[in-house]
Amino acid sequence: MESCANLKSIDIKIWKAVLKGWEHPVVLDKDGHKTEVLKAEEEWSAPEDEQALAHSRALNAIFNGVDKNMLTMIKQCNVAKDA
Repeated sequence: MESCANLKSIDIKIWKAVLKGWEHPVVLDKDGHKTEVLKAEEEWSAPEDEQALAHSRALNAIFNGVDKNMLTMIKQCNVAKDA
């Protein structure tokens, strides 16, 4: 798949972001369980920052590599995995 190779060539983290997906980091409770509270960006750890950056770069590459009709379809998707 050509688009897969293009994303991998930019950065392998970008391809991993496509495969894994991305969720906004959340605050953990005292027992280490996720809460519904989103973490402020200035509180993100280095790995959380790296994952968010890879996600943004993947979106940018995808959005700039497709025509408007395909972009409309992609915007409706929640994940980039195939079934």
